[in-house]
Amino acid sequence: MVWTFRRPPVLATVAVVVSLVLLTTTGCAAWRIQQSAELARASEAFQATPPKPTASLLIVGDSTAVGTGATSPANSLAGLIARDHPQLRIVNRAQDGAKFAGIVQQLESTDGGEKFDAILVLGGGNDVIRMTRYGAMAQDIARSAQLARTHAGLVVVMPAGNVGNAPFFFPPVSWWMSRRAAALHRFVREAASDNGALFVDLYKDKANDPFAQRATELNAADGLHPNDAGYRVWYEELKAQAGFGQRLSALSAPLAQP
Repeated sequence: MVWTFRRPPVLATVAVVVSLVLLTTTGCAAWRIQQSAELARASEAFQATPPKPTASLLIVGDSTAVGTGATSPANSLAGLIARDHPQLRIVNRAQDGAKFAGIVQQLESTDGGEKFDAILVLGGGNDVIRMTRYGAMAQDIARSAQLARTHAGLVVVMPAGNVGNAPFFFPPVSWWMSRRAAALHRFVREAASDNGALFVDLYKDKANDPFAQRATELNAADGLHPNDAGYRVWYEELKAQAGFGQRLSALSAPLAQP
């Protein structure tokens, strides 16, 4: 098997960092912004090209799809999937800093209408943090779900959890982020339902959110991205809520002989 790690452009992250500078006056420490930028610069999107792939997976999204915050690409969500499905071809077009509008562009870049067995969409946090208007956010989410369904029979959309619970933020900004994150999940749920996609719900109130209750255990140094353990929590949610492991195994199973 050939595993490749594609380094996304750092400039995509700069826009995120610059916008977050405005939040420092409300309690967000400058060193957290620096940590986030450094993690993004070091991140590499995991891809896999086994010699005889039995199924294909396209991953699109933002830094969480790249795996920013993990100690290595193999510990990202894409890497964990490849570990359990070694014959799966994984194409990862995610970009640090991408909003859902960028995810639409990632899907539109699919050459010649290329088909995949499955598509995993990971994103939304940047729309929450960077104040995308709700109307535009809902439209971009719906468009991404529509496009994904034209390229794969199995589409799973997993937006970032309750961003307001991230240690990166402090009240009152954290309360605002939680409200916006709830709206994000509502838009994704509706778009998934309308387009026959599966929705993985990571939104939790602070009292029930492991990323808030076990912050040092599950969050990366910037207090915004998951770390290795955090991505493992996400992977378990992906398998539990969408049956992702079983669905990929079914796609990879050889056809029954007549």
